[in-house]
Amino acid sequence: MNDSNTQHLSELIKMFYEQAKGPDYQYEVRIVQSWEKVVGKFIASHTTDIFIRNGILHARIDSDALRNELCYSKTVLISNLNQCVGRDILKEIVFS
Repeated sequence: MNDSNTQHLSELIKMFYEQAKGPDYQYEVRIVQSWEKVVGKFIASHTTDIFIRNGILHARIDSDALRNELCYSKTVLISNLNQCVGRDILKEIVFS
């Protein structure tokens, strides 16, 4: 098959996600996957839900004290999570 319109499957999947979810979707997925690496196992084990919407990472933490302490580290967390993907994707973190 020598078709000039041939593309690799990986390119098609990337194009699909960019059109369906936006151009930063793959980076957002990698940030969520990097959460445990950045915050450690203890904090990750107290994270019950995590997702990104409009450049804001939303993390549900099941401990009030831990949530309060994490609020003081938002800037560092944003920087470290963005470094994991090599782009400035996150603008804010909201803990609930």
